[in-house]
Amino acid sequence: MPETFDAIIVGGGAAGLMCAIAAGRRGKRVLLIEHANRVGKKILMSGGGRCNFTNTGTTPDQFISANPHFCKSALARFRPADFIAMVDHHRIAYHEKELGQLFCDDSSKQIVRMLVDECDASAVRIETGCRIDNVQHEDAQFRLHTSQGTFSTTALVVATGGLSIPSMGASGFGYELARQFGHRVLPTRAGLVPLTLSGTHQERFADLSGVALQVEARCNGAMFRNFMLVTHRGISGPAILQISSYWNPGDDLRLDLLPGDDAFEWLRSQQAQRPASELRTVIAERLPKRFAQRLCDVWLPGKPMRQFRETELRAMATVLSDFPLIASGSEGYRTAEVTLGGVDTDELSSTTMQSKRVPGLYFVGEVVDVTGWLGGYNFQWAWASGHAAGSAL
Repeated sequence: MPETFDAIIVGGGAAGLMCAIAAGRRGKRVLLIEHANRVGKKILMSGGGRCNFTNTGTTPDQFISANPHFCKSALARFRPADFIAMVDHHRIAYHEKELGQLFCDDSSKQIVRMLVDECDASAVRIETGCRIDNVQHEDAQFRLHTSQGTFSTTALVVATGGLSIPSMGASGFGYELARQFGHRVLPTRAGLVPLTLSGTHQERFADLSGVALQVEARCNGAMFRNFMLVTHRGISGPAILQISSYWNPGDDLRLDLLPGDDAFEWLRSQQAQRPASELRTVIAERLPKRFAQRLCDVWLPGKPMRQFRETELRAMATVLSDFPLIASGSEGYRTAEVTLGGVDTDELSSTTMQSKRVPGLYFVGEVVDVTGWLGGYNFQWAWASGHAAGSAL
């Protein structure tokens, strides 16, 4: 006979652990299954090893989904302050880096230890290195045949994450389960990912690898101001990672290289103040020198400021404020922080995360078609969606 639990959670990442904690606190007998050799692997490597565990400014506006309203209920019922209270209770020191992003002072290991300790306190059973071979559903019971035995439950939570960073064990198993039970899975793609350049565009930037500058990246109505980093294959940095979630190959991607300034007015003031200075000298005092030189070699004319007519200044201002960046692709799931798309939210309850098709089946975290911006938002979605399901099991 299979061993029976009140709830079985598949996936030992952020959402799965939080779901287990919420259910365990309610006295449920919970089994958490993780196919890797330890839980919380992506938590451990996040934030450069310090885990950007939430963002104090979290609102539904920072999430991408075919249904932008879906995330509202879960986010409203488990807020950043609720997770911070848990962190404080475990006496984990943290700091705000920028824009509401909270990081551990010491190590992301503290967050994983906290979550595991909370599971232990509620007698949640965690099985790592456990491969699921088959999932059956009959007479309101889910039966899981695994490498560590057969388990049965009336409540199955799919918290397997997305396809990003396969080296951490990411797979499409959650999507396969969703399809097995008749759920629609919206097309997936890499999000929060460096973009690649090719051809002439790549050749023009390749030797600038390592150069970083503040930009405002714009695509499909989205706009992010932060740093861009030139890499040997393309571009990265926070501004590019953010805009990558809104970009598809062929889409128009523009950069403002003087964010916050009116480029034309700035050029005109420089012309008045420094008429004898070469344009490349003036530009190099605002942008990294190597980047400025390349702009002037390829896109901007090289002559003293006093020689430019107003029409030329306006044309140069357009280059600086509306620079067309022709990306050819992305680095893909290998380096992506998240997976866009996933289980269609139209077939889930926004309150409980339960399937509208199969009673007792739940989906939480990244496997669902809800994706946050860079900066702790995806962790907050994991905590909130996991808590919503764990509170409803």
